[in-house]
Amino acid sequence: MRKFLIIIAVVVGVNLGGIFPSGDVGALHDTSGASDDAYEGDTEMAESLPEIFIKAVNPGYTIEGISNVGEIIEIGRKNSDEMVSLAGLNVSYTNSSGNTALIADLSKYLFVTGETILLRLASSPENELANLLYSKTLAFKAGPLELIRDGEVVDSVCWTGKEGCAAAFNSAKPTTLVRNLATGEFEHLSIYEPDYNEDSLKIIEEPEENGGEVPEVASQCKGVVFSEILSYYESSPHEQFIEFYNSGVESVALDGCQVRYKNKNYPLSGIVEPEGYMVRYLDDFRLTKNPTTSNTLELIDTNGDVLDRLEYYNGQRKGTSYAFVGYDSGGGELWRITYTPTPGEPNNYQEYRVCEAGKVLNEATGNCVKVTSVAEKICGEGQYLNILTGRCRKIEESDSGAKECKEGYYYYEETGRCRKIKENDGTDYALVPETYTEESSFVALYLILGALAIGLIYMVYEFRHEIMRVVRRIKARFM
Repeated sequence: MRKFLIIIAVVVGVNLGGIFPSGDVGALHDTSGASDDAYEGDTEMAESLPEIFIKAVNPGYTIEGISNVGEIIEIGRKNSDEMVSLAGLNVSYTNSSGNTALIADLSKYLFVTGETILLRLASSPENELANLLYSKTLAFKAGPLELIRDGEVVDSVCWTGKEGCAAAFNSAKPTTLVRNLATGEFEHLSIYEPDYNEDSLKIIEEPEENGGEVPEVASQCKGVVFSEILSYYESSPHEQFIEFYNSGVESVALDGCQVRYKNKNYPLSGIVEPEGYMVRYLDDFRLTKNPTTSNTLELIDTNGDVLDRLEYYNGQRKGTSYAFVGYDSGGGELWRITYTPTPGEPNNYQEYRVCEAGKVLNEATGNCVKVTSVAEKICGEGQYLNILTGRCRKIEESDSGAKECKEGYYYYEETGRCRKIKENDGTDYALVPETYTEESSFVALYLILGALAIGLIYMVYEFRHEIMRVVRRIKARFM
């Protein structure tokens, strides 16, 4: 039935990309016009191809409501008759914003025995049909995607449409970017079925080719902790990242572990070397740039247990990261906002930003402000130019000596002003009780006594007849 549908599609020119919502993108009509023989394993390969090379790339499409359909990275090898070492080999990806991240570490102890290695996005359909999983989804216009061995680029491909790159993918027309093995060039094919062999990767206990013992890989992500996050990006949300640190002495595989954020889990993959760092750039979810309340990230192991928890708070600033910088005296972790993000490297705490030429740092706000040149504004005598505000300010007098006050006044240090000297203010007579009364006090007293006298005279005059009758009664009683 499936073959019948493909034949119908070829005849009528219908794109059946939505009929097969899985990693198998081979059921799509081929519009490239290229011969299928150029993509078969028996084809004589171009001499320019390296021993290990990128064979095919698909960024994944949304088909019938299912996202990331068909997303793959396929790695091929030139000589399929020999077992090839993957020592020091990894896959690196640069997104449209220019940020580079590790897609997959092909590890120092894995060897390829099949013709290809198939990598799939962990959240894509049929992700179980893969030799390795990765967590960073590919964009429709990005690159380069690179194979790097011991710091040297072995192979690469980009799809930006610019010179030296293949055309960008079209979200409305699913294709896979496939290498023509005869020419070594990449072409967009709408019919391509990747090769999957579950035995392509083998662990060799003591490979002679690697010249030593194979390091053991710890399970369940134990020993890995959060080290740094960047939430408040400068220009693109793709700048956001979460960094992990392996504090142990063994390599730790993150496959099967997850990051939990806002009650949702997101897969992790790759290997973190002993005392090493690994960065996960966030293309499948977003951190709140500067939360009003604390946000929590959790590292979940393969058993669903929480291995580490990180809270970040309001106060994040643009272009900074929130990083672990050490321990306090009580052994607690110290996390700080730093103006020097260091993804994949030891953290560096920088409290203030570095300002560009012509600007200086205003420590009160943490912002860079324009420097006002002295040549632009000249201040008068006794003034200076504040380069932060561009205004002239009075030069404060030195506090080294007291201000000279005129006779009858003294210098008061708390206010920096002259105050009038009061007689007998206690300076020279601190142990002698004060017995003087100020002139103002006597005047007030005289006024009060005068008022009382006038009131008394008025009362005597007003009640003089009653007073006389009382006096006569008293005299009659005692006479």
